[in-house]
Amino acid sequence: MIKKVVIAGGGTAGWMAAALLKKVLQQQIDVELVESDDIGIIGVGEATIPPIQVFNQYLGLDEAEFLRETKATIKLAIKFENWRTQGESYYHTFGAPGAQLGFCPFQHYWLQAKKAGLTQSLWDFDLNFLCAEQGKFNIIKTPNPLYEMPYAYHFDSGLYGRYLRKIAEKSGVVRTEGLIELVQQDAISGHIRSLHLKDGRQIHGDLFIDCTGLRALLVRKTLGVAFEDWSHYLPANSAIAVPSERFAQTLPYTRSIAHKAGWQWRIPLTHRNGNGLVYCSDYLSDDEAHHTLMGNLDANALAEPRKISFQTGRTTEQWCKNVVSIGLSSGFLEPLESTSIHLIQSGIVRLLKMFPHQQISQTVIDYYNADSKQEFETIRDFIVLHYHVNQRDDSKFWRDMRHMAIPPRLAEKIALFQQTAAIFNDQNDIFRDASWLQVMLGQGIQPLEHHPAAKAVPDAQLLQTLQKIRDAKQQPLAQMLSHDEFLLRYTKQ
Repeated sequence: MIKKVVIAGGGTAGWMAAALLKKVLQQQIDVELVESDDIGIIGVGEATIPPIQVFNQYLGLDEAEFLRETKATIKLAIKFENWRTQGESYYHTFGAPGAQLGFCPFQHYWLQAKKAGLTQSLWDFDLNFLCAEQGKFNIIKTPNPLYEMPYAYHFDSGLYGRYLRKIAEKSGVVRTEGLIELVQQDAISGHIRSLHLKDGRQIHGDLFIDCTGLRALLVRKTLGVAFEDWSHYLPANSAIAVPSERFAQTLPYTRSIAHKAGWQWRIPLTHRNGNGLVYCSDYLSDDEAHHTLMGNLDANALAEPRKISFQTGRTTEQWCKNVVSIGLSSGFLEPLESTSIHLIQSGIVRLLKMFPHQQISQTVIDYYNADSKQEFETIRDFIVLHYHVNQRDDSKFWRDMRHMAIPPRLAEKIALFQQTAAIFNDQNDIFRDASWLQVMLGQGIQPLEHHPAAKAVPDAQLLQTLQKIRDAKQQPLAQMLSHDEFLLRYTKQ
C-alpha cells in the first residue's frame, strides 16, 4: 500500500506537490519533503496562466494574502513585441474577443465585417486587451459571459514556494533538510526504496516524486529514463536572468520582446521586476546576450545576472516504476507562454486523479505518461508557432526559424486556419481557440476564407451588431481602477 510519499527537492514544484497531496489525501498518506538549502533553485517561473487560481482556491488560499506574501501583480495578457517584424506588437490575452453570435466562432463574423468596412482590430473586442492597454484592473462579479476577464498572476516564485511550505508543514508535511548522496533501489523490481543523505540518514518511502529540477536525480540519473530532445524545434538553450528596480507604474501584463537571436521577458512584481533573455548559443554568444539584456532593462539591476543552461524536451516516462517526475525533472519548455508552473500543477493533479492505493499499476503509469506526453507536445507546438510564422529578415536566427521543419500537427493547424479561419482544439491542449487565434493573427497569418454562416447576415446588420458588442466591452472600463490602485486597496482588506 502507498502509505508514504517522499518528495525529493523543494522549490515551487516540491512545495506545490506537498501542499496539494496533503490537502487531498490528508491522513491517508504521510508526506516527507527532502531538500537542501545548499542547492539553489532556478526560480525564474514568475508568470502564470489562469488555472493557477483553481490550484490556490483548492488549497484554500486567501487571494489578498497570497498577493501580499508573494509580491504578486495581476496578469491579463502577454504583449509580444518585434515577433512578427521589428516595431510591431500584438497581445495574447487570457480573454476571448467578441461574443457568441451564432453557428460559427466570432472571428468569422469579424472577418466578414472587415470586408464590409469594419476598421477595428480583433483585440478591440477583448476586455482583457482594453484593460491591459489602459493599465487597469478590477474583479468583475457578473454571470454575463460578455464581461468575463480571466486573469493570472506574476509572483516571486521563491516566495510562493516559501508560502506553500508554511501551509504544507501546518497540514502535516515533514520537511527534512539534507543532501541526497545515494538512492537505493530494490534489487528485483528496480523501485526506489530509500534516499540516503550525506549525514547518514535514510528516508524510506513507497512513492517518490522527483522535484530535483534539471538534474532529474531520481527519474533519469537513477532509473535511466531517456530524454527526448526537442532542440530541432526549439533551439534556444540558454537564458540570462536578472532582477531590476520596479517601475512607477506596474503593468498588468508580461512583455515578451524579440531580439536578434531570442527574446527578453519583463515581469512586473510589486517589489521589483523580473528580467531575462532566452537565446540560442549557436547564434549569440554569452557576452552578446549579457550586453543585450543589460542594455534593455529600463531600470537599475538589483543583482548580478546569472546564466541558466537548458535543453528543450521531455523525460520520455514521466512516471517510471514508483517515481513521478514533477517540474523541470519531467521536461523543459522555455517560458515563452508561462507554462512552467502550470505543468507542475497539471502533473500533480494528474497524479492525484490516478493515485495508487494497493499497488502501482503499469496500466495507470502508461495512461499517465500518454496524457502527459500529449500535454507537453501541444504546448511545444504552440511555442513553435510563435517562432515559425515570423516575418523578420534581420538575422539568420529568425530566417532559420521561419524555414525549419515543424511538427505535423502544427503544420495542419496553420494550414487549416490559413485556408478557412477555423481552429480545432486537441485533447489536453491548455491553449484554447482564442489563444491560437490571437497568435496566428498577431503573427500575420490572414485567412483566405471564412465560414459562410457569417456571410448570411446582411452587412449593415453585422456592423451594427459588432458595434454593440464593442460598446458593451467598453462599459466596464469606467469602473476599473488603475492596476496599482487595485493592488493597494485589495491587499489591505
